[in-house]
Amino acid sequence: MKVGEAELAACCASRRWLAAVAARPRDDLAALRETSRRVLRELEWADIEEALAAHPRIGERAEGGTREAGWSRQEQSGVDGAAADLRAALFEGNRAYEERFGHVFLIRASGRSALEMLGELRERLGNDAETERRVVRAELAEIVDLRLARLARGTGAEGEDP
Repeated sequence: MKVGEAELAACCASRRWLAAVAARPRDDLAALRETSRRVLRELEWADIEEALAAHPRIGERAEGGTREAGWSRQEQSGVDGAAADLRAALFEGNRAYEERFGHVFLIRASGRSALEMLGELRERLGNDAETERRVVRAELAEIVDLRLARLARGTGAEGEDP
């Protein structure tokens, strides 16, 4: 497995993460994932915010044909088919979250239903800023890790797993 920089960039939009991870050997998935986790723990908050800016709100479909957009649509598939009232609650929750914390609500959406994500969103609205930053960093690490694993499997070449 040899992962290129463009492929890594689809996993995390932080330029500092990309530079640090790309500078390390990229032919061993376990080592790549460990490097990624370490770098994410060490990033400044501004670097995390840069990564967050590439993520759409929960319930909003990422546009475009990029690998990252396809992964985002796949990861948020738990919202597909959600009832209108649930979608409206996610919209309002996203708005309240962004007003409170100043950035998009980030959650590893893969494998979670819209109702589960809404519950997490509402719960996390009660966090203080420091606690929420720790949670966001952990969620981002999970998302990046899942995307690195997809690269290793060779799935999602056009943005979607086969």
